[in-house]
Amino acid sequence: MTVVIAWIVEGTWPACVDAARAHAAGDADIALLHVTASEVSGVARGAYAGLLGRARPGRDPGTRLEHLATASAGQLLADAAGRLGRPCTRIQRTGRIEREVVAAAEGADLLVLARDGDHTHLGPRSLGPASRFIVDHAPCPVLLVWPEPAPSVATIPPPPPHPPKQR
Repeated sequence: MTVVIAWIVEGTWPACVDAARAHAAGDADIALLHVTASEVSGVARGAYAGLLGRARPGRDPGTRLEHLATASAGQLLADAAGRLGRPCTRIQRTGRIEREVVAAAEGADLLVLARDGDHTHLGPRSLGPASRFIVDHAPCPVLLVWPEPAPSVATIPPPPPHPPKQR
């Protein structure tokens, strides 16, 4: 059976869901994947611990942020599943985003992700660092989509000037 994973990210998820729906066979298993960065709660936890003994363990903001992130990811996945309009698996992970997405794609037949950088020009800057890592390291084919209509080919910069070859 074909397995398609759509990486769900705030702001670009509708394009990924639409692409998964359009490109996955009717009998394909579609998984919607959301990854929460672990760094956010770690920074809050570290800042709170920096109060040098004045911190109360029950009021750790890192734990609160983890709960908020889990709830937000759950709602985003529910919205994505509703837009998909067919049975799917919802996967929530926490960690280094780019590595979690690559790990989740192991064994998949297709990974769908959206460009998350500069949307005004064609080219490599249309990918953020995490997306670039995922595209470069994905263990399966990748479908890279624009979250909105793609810019014109006129946005490609001119080729660099090259000195004439000397013979």
